Amino acid sequence: MSKVGIIFAMKEELDALKKYLELENEYEIFNLKFYEGKISDVDVVLVQSGIGKVNAARTTQILIDNIKVDYIFNIGVAGGLDKSLSVGDIVIGEKLVQHDFDITAFGHNKGFIPEVGDFIDADPYLINLANEVLLNDKEISVKHGVIASGDIFCTESWMSEKINKKFNALACEMEGASIAQVCYLCHIPFLILRSISDVPNNNNVVTYEEFLEHSTKVIAKSMKKLLKRLKEEIKEQD
Repeated sequence: MSKVGIIFAMKEELDALKKYLELENEYEIFNLKFYEGKISDVDVVLVQSGIGKVNAARTTQILIDNIKVDYIFNIGVAGGLDKSLSVGDIVIGEKLVQHDFDITAFGHNKGFIPEVGDFIDADPYLINLANEVLLNDKEISVKHGVIASGDIFCTESWMSEKINKKFNALACEMEGASIAQVCYLCHIPFLILRSISDVPNNNNVVTYEEFLEHSTKVIAKSMKKLLKRLKEEIKEQD
């Protein structure tokens, strides 16, 4: 049976999906708490990494090395960069980029990582599965494209516009691309899903706090549906 690891940056994000979890076990590894059980009859492990790329990367490696997961998802909230997005919309991260990785002094593009490249592609199978499930959900609006990650909470419109223009990114957050990099290097299928909690308006912090609960509920419900579809796929493969 396949095991799915799901990473959250914050407790609010984890708690929203944990409501659907049939808990079987909980334990700690390197001061991280893991919740193991079933959602939609799929074996899952939920963990809060903490905010930022380093926290997310180390949590990803622990899931791979210690828990031997077969898939990794990162779900939660993100800031919208594209004017077409509204609070509560879901972005499927087809490509991930670290917008703050900069070795342009050596002639590379902004975001380029040696041995990795500019962008990291999410797993095509999981992208197709997400499209199949979420695009048919009339309760939500779904976009797919680039998600940019960096150790910066973007609070000003000029910064959001710069990232949007440079990378053609739809959304911006602080973990996804580092999770993508670890999964890419370890050959683990992954997908990043984000619900938009704020949009560029020079008042992002207020908007973010106001809509955090709504956005976490939206993405948790969508993840539950996606796991149900994944279970059906696993049964067909077995």
